[in-house]
Amino acid sequence: MASRLHQKVALKDGKTQCKKMHVMLNSPVGRIEISGCGTGVHEIQFKENVLSQNRTKEASVTCEVCEGPEEMTEPLKQCTAWLQAYFCEPLMTEKLPMPPFHHPVFEQDSFTRQVLWTLLRDVKFGEAVSYKQLADLAGNSKAARAVGGAMRSNPVPIIIPCHRVICSSGQTGHYGGGTHLKQWLLSHEKHQKEKLAY
Repeated sequence: MASRLHQKVALKDGKTQCKKMHVMLNSPVGRIEISGCGTGVHEIQFKENVLSQNRTKEASVTCEVCEGPEEMTEPLKQCTAWLQAYFCEPLMTEKLPMPPFHHPVFEQDSFTRQVLWTLLRDVKFGEAVSYKQLADLAGNSKAARAVGGAMRSNPVPIIIPCHRVICSSGQTGHYGGGTHLKQWLLSHEKHQKEKLAY
């Protein structure tokens, strides 16, 4: 397992770019793997989805590290803390530092990057936006399909909340982690927001 927790990512020219580490969380939606290095978070992946069709409301509210190196990089610590807060104390996410990202999609000047940053900045916890509305916010009202492509390219779901992007009809639409997971995340946020309103 040690080789899985620490990997060096090699570039095409054979130079080592960064030392990649992995952390696994047990969350209300199943196991989530975070990978990253000292520069930033590379990806967040859903490894085991425990949600079923009939279970979209309440799940365990714990989110704990179940595998990972003893010494985590600062970006992995920040990402872990952010995800734990998201599931257990959502208001805390606003007070926590956003982990830096280290993925090619954020290093290129592209419409995908523009859409992802716009989504992160403008669509808040408990809100939803249509693909067309997000295209408008990102500066190209005719690019709703390209927004869908950007959502599929999102390497850090939940933190960059692609689950908050829905169809104009109100249907949830597709999600890399599955429709049940998207519905659970939207429901979780709605429920938490309603609790705060009381």
